[in-house]
Amino acid sequence: MKKTSKELMARASILLTEIKSLAQSPFTIMEVCGTHTVAIAKNALRELLPSTVRLVSGPGCPVCVTASGDIDRYLYLAAQKNVLTATFGDMIRVPGTEKNLQELRAEGADIRVVYSTQDALELARQNPDKEVVFLGIGFETTVPTVAVSLEIAKREGIKNYSVLSMHKVVPPVLKLLAEDKELVVDAFLDPGHVCSIIGIEPIKFMAQDYGKPGVVTGFEALDILEGIVMLLRQRAEGRSDIEIQYHRVAKPEGNPQAKMFIERVFEPVDASWRGIGLIRQSGLGIRGEYRLWDAVEKFSLPVFDSRETPGCRCGDVLRGIIYPTECPLFGKHCTPMKPVGPCMVSTEGSCAAYHRYAQRSVD
Repeated sequence: MKKTSKELMARASILLTEIKSLAQSPFTIMEVCGTHTVAIAKNALRELLPSTVRLVSGPGCPVCVTASGDIDRYLYLAAQKNVLTATFGDMIRVPGTEKNLQELRAEGADIRVVYSTQDALELARQNPDKEVVFLGIGFETTVPTVAVSLEIAKREGIKNYSVLSMHKVVPPVLKLLAEDKELVVDAFLDPGHVCSIIGIEPIKFMAQDYGKPGVVTGFEALDILEGIVMLLRQRAEGRSDIEIQYHRVAKPEGNPQAKMFIERVFEPVDASWRGIGLIRQSGLGIRGEYRLWDAVEKFSLPVFDSRETPGCRCGDVLRGIIYPTECPLFGKHCTPMKPVGPCMVSTEGSCAAYHRYAQRSVD
């Protein structure tokens, strides 16, 4: 039964009271997922929490962590003759070194916004005279649908469809964050959507090896407050575990069928993350059996060694080193209408969330 607003407010008050009781000393939590970042900003949770509890955003926005070289690579591909680029909407305005997809489309490039990989496949069926390339950007959450599209393309012999895989996986970047000497984080709100696919086994090392507890958390305000309570309880009890708050979706074992599709079609590869650099085995490349549908192979794409935009501190925001408002470009030279970096473009970007919901910087 759906709870009333009064009941929700009462539950929030109980959780906040417990947080204040448990947070007698400083406690820094990183929310890894971009959807968490947006929910925290939208519900002004930072303002509701006691000053001892500090929330910092992590590299959980897949668009934001896409390296500049990868952006220039897909812009190069999208500009090629006879290529139809299929992409999710939040990619359209992400700036490359010289331009973005929106500007390329204004110059005549065939770029279509799709809502699923099935839409992209249908474009390939309807346009047999064009090479349809789907821009694959995302974490484990979206990868299974891309894997299915490649399975279908192979089975049906849709040879004018391919995927440019820029997918990334979460566990390797968590390890890097745990070892980052500049980052002081006590615990993590782990991504509910990702863990609904992979389960918790791949991230247990954070608690076991690094003493960094985590709670797989949902995306409602009450979910996040309950996740914070669970983390503070662990500290009070002297524990370091990976727990699940988001039981209605995430299971300890994850989704076996989705994992099977990922492993069948993709294989781990080294990948570059914006502002972080190369992380071993943190990306997903398309396996050789599907090379006819791998855009890198099909178009012999060059590698771009692009530099980050001068003055943009997206990388430090993604590592949780600074708040978005501490970037000198924030709200001045970099706005949602004229973004300098991807953190201000994507709907899951920390900078966009702070700008939209007028979050203050917390020292």
